Amino acid sequence: MKYILSIGTNIGDRKANIVKCVDALSLLPKTKVLRCSRLYETEPVGYENQQSFYNIAAEVESSFDPHEMLGACLGIEAGFGRVRQFKNGPRIIDIDLIFAEDAEIESENLILPHPRYSERRFVLEPLCDLFPNAIVYGTNIKPHIEALSGQEVKIID
Repeated sequence: MKYILSIGTNIGDRKANIVKCVDALSLLPKTKVLRCSRLYETEPVGYENQQSFYNIAAEVESSFDPHEMLGACLGIEAGFGRVRQFKNGPRIIDIDLIFAEDAEIESENLILPHPRYSERRFVLEPLCDLFPNAIVYGTNIKPHIEALSGQEVKIID
């Protein structure tokens, strides 16, 4: 199954954190990182009194089911030393499952597509690098981008 992940960081060497995260994903068994968006610097959302984030979108293919992929992502976050002090606070790495190809899930631990992806420019803009037509696994994300105001994003490389 293919997955779209949103990866972000705003603690330490942000660019290195992103690179190391992608490397960690590529080391997962039965998993391949297919492609990544450009790197973006983005305003924090939810809690604004913190450093800006670096974000990318990544498409990965894995034989993991969605719950196993979530577990793998949480394991990578833990390996980076992520501590969840408060909602939307600073983080060394954040990996969100945004879409799972051909899957809609609503369970206690996982909702796919991600319930707030359409409200987050830091998710939507990098997705357009991977899907220039703005159609992600059959979902048109262009109306969501057009509906957003603020949430500045800028390309780093």
